[in-house]
Amino acid sequence: MSSISDYRATFTGEPGYLNFAAFGPLSATVRDEVVADVNMLGTGRASSIDHVAGRVREAREAVAELLGGVADEVTLQPSTSYGMAQAVFGLEGGVLASAAEFPTIPTLIVRAAESFGRVTPQWMTPPSGFVTPEAVADALRDDTRALVVSSVDSRTGFRADLRALREVLGEDRLLIVDDTQGFGTIVADYAAADVVCGHGYKWLRAGRGTGFAWFGARAREVIRPVLSGHVATEAGIAFDEVPPPHPTAQAYRLSEPDWLAASRLAAAVSEVAAVGVAAIQDELGSLTDRVIALADAHGMRVLTPREPERRAGFVALAPRPEHVAPLAAALANRGVTVTSRSNLIRVAPHVGTDDETFGMLADALAAAPRGA
Repeated sequence: MSSISDYRATFTGEPGYLNFAAFGPLSATVRDEVVADVNMLGTGRASSIDHVAGRVREAREAVAELLGGVADEVTLQPSTSYGMAQAVFGLEGGVLASAAEFPTIPTLIVRAAESFGRVTPQWMTPPSGFVTPEAVADALRDDTRALVVSSVDSRTGFRADLRALREVLGEDRLLIVDDTQGFGTIVADYAAADVVCGHGYKWLRAGRGTGFAWFGARAREVIRPVLSGHVATEAGIAFDEVPPPHPTAQAYRLSEPDWLAASRLAAAVSEVAAVGVAAIQDELGSLTDRVIALADAHGMRVLTPREPERRAGFVALAPRPEHVAPLAAALANRGVTVTSRSNLIRVAPHVGTDDETFGMLADALAAAPRGA
């Protein structure tokens, strides 16, 4: 087991970076691992090539461990969106989601309805965009077959209560979770979900191409493997016939994964597992507390819930609309990298964020117009 200090040492970026909810500069561990594997692939030795190909299994096992599942339930995908497409396109019946979700979710639901005619979109507009059990209970219909939700809302940082959502849905409906903003940083009750999709390029710091999707037993009974390629059969690559899909979650694959992407994902997830998600969650809780305290000190309205159990790793600041551009400019001029979108400023520290970065943030907030 590594310490939080060991984990902090893998952050080697420049001060001022507060944008891990958009992209995580690659971990030193990940960079070292992938360079070694690139060199192996350059040898032409069968043993070296096989070794790097084995990263696929390592990545699936590492993801499964954090999710509390087994490797055969995990597929590697190019991105979260690919995994979510595997789930949504194979559904039938009413599919419920918030209209305020990250565009991946409503877009896939609409495309599935338009393309296959088996999915009926069902939209809800919960207060503040928070997908709470109460909001879901009010929106459920008799023909609702699945709820698609982000574990952490990408705009506000609100953290969904997966267990409470499961209790509202009951056992006959699926709970499909986009965990891009939560995986590896929050302790979540994944047993409450049926599908969990994520990506390693943000909080895991593994780079692009490191998506994954976990399909539980109930999901595999219901979701058709619509996007199922020639590698997704029990027979493997078969000529002169089209075998049925693989009986495990490996049916939800179009092609073989990128070995180097799998290498990066395996290294990043193993790094998180070594220090423990709970330790990372605690550290991020302290860091987001600091962001909120700075926002309060400078009269900046905070949209993210203040209760630690209701938020994840970032804080959404909601200045007056006319103050958003000046605040974004003040941050950029002082070397602070954040996301400015939808009249919000998203501040996303990570375990490696240092005091110098918080000082830069404080200076920028002091120079900007009051946002309350």
